[in-house]
Amino acid sequence: MKKPKFSDWLRESLVFVSRGPLVWAGYTIFVGIMMTIGRISLALGIVLSVMSLFVGIAVAKYIDLKYSAENPVGFYWAINKSLPLAVLAGLSIVMFWFLFMLIANLLTGEYYKIAQFFFYLELTPENINQRSTQEIANWVYSYANITLIFTLLMLTTFASWFSYPLMLFKDNSWSQAIEKGNYAIARNQKAIYKMLGFIFVEALLCTTVTPLLTPVLYMLTSTMMYVSYTSLFEGSQ
Repeated sequence: MKKPKFSDWLRESLVFVSRGPLVWAGYTIFVGIMMTIGRISLALGIVLSVMSLFVGIAVAKYIDLKYSAENPVGFYWAINKSLPLAVLAGLSIVMFWFLFMLIANLLTGEYYKIAQFFFYLELTPENINQRSTQEIANWVYSYANITLIFTLLMLTTFASWFSYPLMLFKDNSWSQAIEKGNYAIARNQKAIYKMLGFIFVEALLCTTVTPLLTPVLYMLTSTMMYVSYTSLFEGSQ
């Protein structure tokens, strides 16, 4: 069996968008709204961003089934099935982030930043007035791009790129998902590392050059996670 390439996954992911453009675009807009709300609190923003990323995988599954299966499922199925696991992932990431931030703030003596992690309202006229659209977008979405990079680093360190879809669609336990995911990664390291590198570069670009595309990057990442998962665990797309 021919090993998949990153270029194949990227091409399939871009083609995948055309299978359900309204659903794909609608969820992307929803992600952008959630990220804007997340500016109320860094902790809330991290949870909402991580949830958006992982629920997006189920949305991709919904699009796949809706336009290819004889008995398509409803959109509620995708949300209902993925939300509990996505919430757990979001809370886990925010816990890791808080621990790192807590240690750093204790060492530097910036104790006030500990409380700001949970509530720091920056959505004020002073932060919005006299700013360009790109500056506002960069300010709103900057944390989300860092969250994406941090989440993928945590995922590949303590789990695997395929852990979430394996647990969601195959009902694998945490240990089973890690074992199967790591085995798949070992056999396809080049393609997966190129995909991670691509996402990291795009996330860095979105922090400065193209901040408005941050929600698009999130949904594209979700789609690539689903496409790469199906190509290795459920046959080719």
